[in-house]
Amino acid sequence: MKNLILAACILTIAFGCHSAKDTAEQNPIEKPEAQVGDTLKISSDKLEYDIIIIEPGFNTWLTSMAKPKEFYTQSYLEDKNSRYVQAWNSAVLQPTRFNSNLYELQINYKDDIDYGYDVNYKLFNYFIYFQNTYNQNLLGGRVPQN
Repeated sequence: MKNLILAACILTIAFGCHSAKDTAEQNPIEKPEAQVGDTLKISSDKLEYDIIIIEPGFNTWLTSMAKPKEFYTQSYLEDKNSRYVQAWNSAVLQPTRFNSNLYELQINYKDDIDYGYDVNYKLFNYFIYFQNTYNQNLLGGRVPQN
């Protein structure tokens, strides 16, 4: 479960531009500097995991733009997170197809572990934020809007 910590660090390092290789090479985006308040830590001694998201603007977006807590059911969030993590890990394993500066490390999210509502809510919203901010589409279709 400590691997979830490492996986969450992926989220913190996730910077870049577009998923298309050519676009990424032509239009590099400099990594914004993290500011005070840009780090979000979720942890539980009971389950022995930590998720650390260091993404400029995410914490502000989460408190101002994300749908309120309890809007989704935990089972909905778990299902979506499972699918998002699979797509994310697939992108990590294809660095010639996806921007390796954007998808750096795999996420270790296990479907058989109950991470609780708060973790699933914040992870789900990070995927929404990530897709909107970097114009990515992890699950196909249109880029989700919150």
